[in-house]
This record gives sequence, structure tokens and C-alpha cells, in this order.
Amino acid sequence: MAEGQRGRRGEGDLAAMAPPPPVQTRLPDWDGLKLRVRNLIASHRVMIFSKSYCPYCNKVKELFRSLHVDYYALELDVTEDGASIQQVLAELTNQRTVPNVFVNGTHIGGCDATYQAYKDGSLQKLLGDNQTITEPYEYDLIIIGGGSGGLACSKEAAALGKKVMVLDYVVPTPLGTTWGLGGTCVNVGCIPKKLMHQAALLGQALQDSRKYGWQYEEQVKHNWETMVEAVQNYIGSLNWGYRVSLREKSVTYLNSYGEFVEPHKIKATNRKGQVTYHTAETFVLATGERPRYLGIPGDKEFCITSDDLFSLPYCPGKTLVVGASYVALECAGFLAGLGLDVTVMVRSILLRGFDQEMAEKVGAYMETHGVKFIRKFVPVQVEQLEQGMPGRLKVTAKSTEGSETLEEEYNTVLLAIGRDACTRNIGLQTIGVKINEKNGKVPVNDEEQTNVPYVYAIGDILDGKLELTPVAIQAGRLLAQRLYGGSSKKCDYINVPTTVFTPLEYGSCGYPEQKAIDEYGEQNLEVYHTLFWPLEWTVPGRDNNTCYAKVICNKQDNNRVIGLHVLGPNAGEVTQGFAAAIKCGLTKELLDETIGIHPTCAEVFTTMDITKSSGQDITQKGC
Repeated sequence: MAEGQRGRRGEGDLAAMAPPPPVQTRLPDWDGLKLRVRNLIASHRVMIFSKSYCPYCNKVKELFRSLHVDYYALELDVTEDGASIQQVLAELTNQRTVPNVFVNGTHIGGCDATYQAYKDGSLQKLLGDNQTITEPYEYDLIIIGGGSGGLACSKEAAALGKKVMVLDYVVPTPLGTTWGLGGTCVNVGCIPKKLMHQAALLGQALQDSRKYGWQYEEQVKHNWETMVEAVQNYIGSLNWGYRVSLREKSVTYLNSYGEFVEPHKIKATNRKGQVTYHTAETFVLATGERPRYLGIPGDKEFCITSDDLFSLPYCPGKTLVVGASYVALECAGFLAGLGLDVTVMVRSILLRGFDQEMAEKVGAYMETHGVKFIRKFVPVQVEQLEQGMPGRLKVTAKSTEGSETLEEEYNTVLLAIGRDACTRNIGLQTIGVKINEKNGKVPVNDEEQTNVPYVYAIGDILDGKLELTPVAIQAGRLLAQRLYGGSSKKCDYINVPTTVFTPLEYGSCGYPEQKAIDEYGEQNLEVYHTLFWPLEWTVPGRDNNTCYAKVICNKQDNNRVIGLHVLGPNAGEVTQGFAAAIKCGLTKELLDETIGIHPTCAEVFTTMDITKSSGQDITQKGC
């Protein structure tokens, strides 16, 4: 019967030993055991004395698998005389723990020692990896993905003296849309979204201006083409600025598609199909996500996504937005604000993952300002009735709660039903990087390291992490500082502020109310809340008692603020300031002691005195 199993590139390596039947206790044959251990060490290129349940042992095995190096593992917990073998090892090496690793007869040590040997190159030398010795890597660091996180990481690493390459390639949308360096945020996300949101707010400001005494005779209308041209010109300037910045930092930039072909080596394919190969000691995955399609007849042929909307050369006209994500509601909001007929089709709830009380208030405000909602329906087919710019489409939808169907015509159908990680076609399986098969996202440890030691990941592709540009930037910078600057600081994914730029903006930091209840228990929380009326809205008589704010406090921790939410104008600006205070341990008492700036929306957080549990009226009658 075999006493161990060979680990072969990801295959199982647990010993299949059945425990022997009980026998009379006898003293170990120490000389025989020592000879057996020495023979094991001498006869295997890599010998790992392990225990099947030990996470550090598994981590060492992962390292050798990622290097495509065969090893022999003896699982001491399921091997006869395992405890005695461990005693022999302690005598030979003065190490009493597992894993106990030997390479070509040389004792390396435990998990930390093995990883340190890998990092300083001594492990590769012991393995006799001649390519590693005689052919140094072309780059210290190659980053796949030129979005916010990838660019931040590349520039930080270059500033620390490392040779860095960035690969960035945009696969065209089904309609052929593509863009320049900078990733989703700059080209088809945060930047154009906020600018078009601003265009819609200016329309509302024009209406308000008459009440403030402004007089104008001409009819005011919006020109889509002028707006898109101005937005795209600004984005173009950002694209150029990023390229210049990389050049100034001596970062090599390739507009090519990166794909792993073997450990430490990628294939780069440009738009003309020309291929080059590059090696690096370390890789960072920063490929981001792309919009998901429905998988129904006509979706890719006739629908658009946010990847297409911001450079659309014509006004979209009557628009159906499919989805209830922040992307869906933001796009629906500014399209309606520009005067278009907009409908949102929602499968279930609005803004999944956000505070649902706030989400419903966002939807209610949009509905009272011209956005129509179709709840609990999903499209099953999109047909083209007439070509054109925008053309005519017929959408057939089915109820999620029965057999009811409906049909309606639109000029444009915008899909915003979620996003998929760009990880399935970059050769990760070739080098053994694990992904979550359900969503394509990459599991990492608290230092953004994947299961393959020389590969890291940042940004939207991380499994279970926030999909926000500032988070990717922070993670990228800190990763480079840990790799090359001697830092130990890790990215903090807790209490990250964010804002949904719907017509009435929603800003939040910390726990949604329901999640706080689930985490701490309702009896341990106090929720303070209030409606408020921005002073700027009073003269034009707009929407009194619509804006809303609340703070969620943990009564068991000195009323520490664990969630802050605001629905109102400039919510992003308001939330950003309070986020810093929350990171510092803000309490309700400190909020109460803070003197507000009058008259502002943010000051409502310094005067809140009504709790939800009291049931008191929170409507406001003045400033």
C-alpha cells in the first residue's frame, strides 16, 4: 500500500491509508523510521511532510501546483507511524510543525519559509529552474486591465522603481462601440453618467429660475448630439492624459488583449491580430466587468447597454430601461430629466444591496417626476419594427408571478441587469487561478492575492467586494506599496461611502438598516431620521418633505454610527464628509455636539432628535 500520493498539477494528494486494526502497543523502530524519512527526502524532487487538514500545508501545495512542479506529500495524520515520523523530522530539522518541505534534498522549512524562498528566488534555484536563472523576467509587474485600479497600481509600482507593463483592450460591444484607455468609469461609467446627470439637473434649474426672477422668451429644448459631443471630447482628453501619465512614469502601455499561456507568461494580441509574448515576476488582474445581456431573441441585435449609451450618436427617444440596478435608475433618471419618455421594467426590487427604505423613496421620487415603472415583468423577446436612428422596437414581456404578458413599442431598449467579470477568456485556467464559477469573480485573501502566489486581483472582479472606482484605486495603490515599498497597509473595504446619482441623489455609508438589524439585532439599534426641505427648493415650491436622512446607531457601542443615509441634492458631497467621521468612530453624541452650517442640507445630521421607535412625526414646516 502506498504511503503517500503524488501531487500532479492540481490533482488530489491526500494519502488513502486506512487505519490499521488495533494491535498491541510496541516501540517504534527509530532507526528504520529515520532511514525511511531519509529515503523519502532523497527520492523526491519535492517532498512535503503534511497533514491533510492543515491550511498551511495546502497553501504550500498550491504554490508548487502553480509552478507546475510535481511534489510528493505524506499526510502524517492518516499515515501509520505519522506521529513518530514527525518526531524523527523534529530531530533531523529542529522543526516540529507541518508543512515540512524539502527540495532536492535541502530542507526549506514551513509555509512562510517556502514562500520567502519563492519570493527571493532561492526556491527556483533549488528546483533547478534554469529558465528562471538564465532568463530573467522581462517585467517586474504586468497589469492586465487599464482601468482606474490597474492604472493606479501601475503608476505606484513604477514610482517605486519597478519595470511595469499595462495591457488594455476593449472588446467591442455587439453594436461595435469601443473606447480608449481608462476603463469603465472614465469612458462608459461614472464620468459620462455624472455629466449627463448634471445636464438633467440644469433642465430642472431652468424651470426653477423663473420663480427666482429670470425671464426668457425663447423655448428651451435639449440637443442630445451637442451634449454627447461635449462629453466625449472631455473623455478623450482624459484618455490622452492617462497615456501621457504612463509615459511620464515609464510604464509600458500595450493596447492589446492579454492571455496567460504558461506560468509567468502572457500572450498579447493587438487589434491587427499581431501577437507578442511577455513575462513578469508578478501579475495583477484588473480586467473589470462588462454589461450582461438577457439571453433572449433580439437582445444583442437590437438592445443597447451603458457601454453604448454615452456615445450614442442620436437621441434615444422613447426608452425602456430593463433592470433595477443603480446603473438602470441613474440612466433612466437623466434620460427623463432631458425630456424623454422613459419606462423602467423591474424584475423584483430596486437597488438590491442598498437600504430598501431609501431605494423605495428613490423610486417614488422618480415616479412622481415622469418615470414609469413596470414591476415584476421581464422581457422575453425584442423585435425590430423599423430601422433608423433610433428606429422602432417591439418588446414582449412576461410576468414573474403568472402567465400574463404585455407588448409595447419603444425607440430604444437599454439593458442594465448586471455585469459579468472579464475573467473567463484570459487563460486563468492555464496557470491554475481559481474563479467563482457562478459569477466569474476571483476569490482573494486580505492582500488581494489569488490562490496562485504571483497573481493578484483588484477592482470589480473581486469576489464579495465592493464594485466602486475609488475602492479599486485605493486597493491598487496599496498593493503596489506592499509589493515594492515595504508597506503592510491593506485596503479597508468597510464603511466605504457611495452615492447613486438618481434625479434625487442617494448617498450612504455603512450598514443598510435591514442588514444592521440582522447583524446587531433590532433591540440593540436606534435609528434617528427626519424629512427635510432644501432651502433652494422653497421659492419654486418643489417637493416639500421628500428629502430624507437617517443614521443607524449601535446602542451597545456608545451609540456609534454604523449607517448613514441621505436622499437629497448633492448627496455625494454630503456623504463624503460624514464618511471620514464614521471611519473615526463617530457617535450620535458627537453628531449632536457638532454645530451645523446654516442653511445647508447636511446640517440635518446635527439636529436629529426623533427616533423611528418613537413613532413621532418627522415632517418639516420650515428651515
